[in-house]
Amino acid sequence: MNEENVHTEDAPKEPSSGRLIATLGIAGFFSGILLVGAYLFTLPMIQANKARALEAAIYKVLPGSKSFETLVLKDGTLEVFKNAEASNQGAPPNSIFAGYDSTGALVGIAVPAEEPGFQDIIVGIYGYNPSAKTIIGFEVLDSKETPGLGDKIVKDMAFKTNFAALSVEPELVVVKKGQKKNPNEVEAITGATISSKAVVRLLQKSIGNWKPAIEKYIATAQKDKQ
Repeated sequence: MNEENVHTEDAPKEPSSGRLIATLGIAGFFSGILLVGAYLFTLPMIQANKARALEAAIYKVLPGSKSFETLVLKDGTLEVFKNAEASNQGAPPNSIFAGYDSTGALVGIAVPAEEPGFQDIIVGIYGYNPSAKTIIGFEVLDSKETPGLGDKIVKDMAFKTNFAALSVEPELVVVKKGQKKNPNEVEAITGATISSKAVVRLLQKSIGNWKPAIEKYIATAQKDKQ
């Protein structure tokens, strides 16, 4: 037997393609189980963190509020959602939040909303005073806008002051910084005009959608007290 034959006979055999596929399939199966398990394990914690962030934001956009109740839109009418609070099990879809002061008087309505920005969807929540027809606070819940530019909608305190007493009538208008003259105008952030306009679109569309239901709810509540 020559040297060439010895090497050929001793060389390890290549695994079959079927065996490779089976091995990859098994590895993928167990990896999938691990990923699903990790997701199911962390999901309650993620939901709890989001619920706490939402609750904190509600109180921020409704200054002076000490409590709130969840309102759900059903067939064009707002109803009190009594099964859960936003602070524990999470709020259902089409929910807004009525905030009350220590005497039980209505401070305003906190409304979650979202709108495409420059990079991705901007998710925010604003406070609305239905009697004055003004926005009284705004907070960003989630945003992936450009660091140093678009993310100023979160960090720029001067921009956030636009929403301390912003009239929603006749409609919201974006103006350049330093040019605000009317109560319905919002001064855009220099270098982040697109993100600024996205926030105003978010507010304008949302208030247009929710205003009729909110006014109907307030009128019904006042009638019930009489």
